[in-house]
Amino acid sequence: MKALVVIADGIEELETVTITDLLVRGGIQVTLASVNGLQVTAARGLKLTADDAITGISDDFDVVICPGGNLGAQNLAACETLKSLLAARHQKRQWIAAICASPAVVLEPWGILDGRGATCFPALEHELVDYRDLPVVVDGHIITSQGPATSAQFALTIVQKLQGDAVAKDVAKNALYRF
Repeated sequence: MKALVVIADGIEELETVTITDLLVRGGIQVTLASVNGLQVTAARGLKLTADDAITGISDDFDVVICPGGNLGAQNLAACETLKSLLAARHQKRQWIAAICASPAVVLEPWGILDGRGATCFPALEHELVDYRDLPVVVDGHIITSQGPATSAQFALTIVQKLQGDAVAKDVAKNALYRF
């Protein structure tokens, strides 16, 4: 299984690192792709290095994940390559996951959440047509989550969908997380 985590300047580092770590623990190969250069400065100044630019990526992933952070989500939303990638995945009903500001700033404006329940960072709930006040929401092929404190549950839900309950529970147990 393979996951693409799309990053940009201003991305929320706690979400990005937690998601990446737990997916790798679950046996999922993770690629970090940036929308604006290989070196990204996250929301709190942490420097992250992408594996590739989003423009160099072919879509052979089982899930594409958009971490949040307000500025990071805005930078993701400004990327036409990401928009095309997610639109194609949505049309094929392939897994798309977004957390924090990204459901409201990226997925909702692009029509990916049309007719679907979703969650996001609570301060942005008014941006979603069908907001659900839950840590993680799975509606069809879309997985959304609220923010930094829910990133482990979000990542484990992705592991569960791609690798099954047993793997997700094993990853959670080894990370001392109740799932």
